[in-house]
Amino acid sequence: MNIVTGSTTALITPFKNGKLDEQKYADLIKRQIRHGIDALCPVGTTGESATLTYDEDRRCIEIAVEVCRNTGTKVLAGAGSNSTAEAIEAAKTAQKCGVDAIFSVAPYYNKPSQEGLYQHYKAIAESVSDLPFMLYNVPGRTVVDISADTVIRLFDDVKNIYGIKEATGSIERTIELLSRRPELKVFSGDDAIDYPILANGGAGITSVTSNLLPDLKSQLVTKALSGDFMGAKAINDLLFPINKALFIESNPVMIKAAMYIAGLIDTLEYRLPLVAPSSENMKRLEAVMQNYTIKGL
Repeated sequence: MNIVTGSTTALITPFKNGKLDEQKYADLIKRQIRHGIDALCPVGTTGESATLTYDEDRRCIEIAVEVCRNTGTKVLAGAGSNSTAEAIEAAKTAQKCGVDAIFSVAPYYNKPSQEGLYQHYKAIAESVSDLPFMLYNVPGRTVVDISADTVIRLFDDVKNIYGIKEATGSIERTIELLSRRPELKVFSGDDAIDYPILANGGAGITSVTSNLLPDLKSQLVTKALSGDFMGAKAINDLLFPINKALFIESNPVMIKAAMYIAGLIDTLEYRLPLVAPSSENMKRLEAVMQNYTIKGL
């Protein structure tokens, strides 16, 4: 199984006049490829997947696959829902589009038991059994935590589940998972702690900040995975202020604002209930961005 590891970007979804801006989306992906990102993650939380239509969701994945074809950059597509049946359909659609792997967020709102989480993920992964599959644990959004025991049970029992995007903010969780299953591929899902997760055996990152600074994020991961931990730490430390600024308001409010300020997207549009950041937070973001060299399209 040809799994996805390394530096991956949780892509924003650019809108223009309320619709998906397909050309801009393709341009943003090309920029990511040029700056060394290993894989692109369309239609995740950062891509406003919760408010995309099914057709928009599919089109985002299609564009990502089309642009990445023959480049060496892979597509790790989002396919999650709080309905197992809907998540299965999303995974099958992504598979038909030709993605390299899938990540699936824990089912939100329902608050299932650990057994429910196990059965949910087992059903989705087995529906696309020849496609590499990653769990995605972000309890701050889903109000449910995939326990270490459940992660390991899924990893042991389901052949195509190879890793997890860990966004609990807990270094201890990463250490526990890798101490029990060293071959599990753990991705950092929190920009601020990419370095410590990689230094503790993580296999990659899924970054919001890399929408803006893909060059630095790809360098951070390359250094860490090659054993240059001091070099990786230096980049992680350099990025700390922008990582913090990008989460002043709920993601992806601030990263889209940063992309707009940098001239990487033409319009600052969100889907309700998300709205543009306050003028005060825009000023704070602009001030932090002055400390970085942001490469254009």
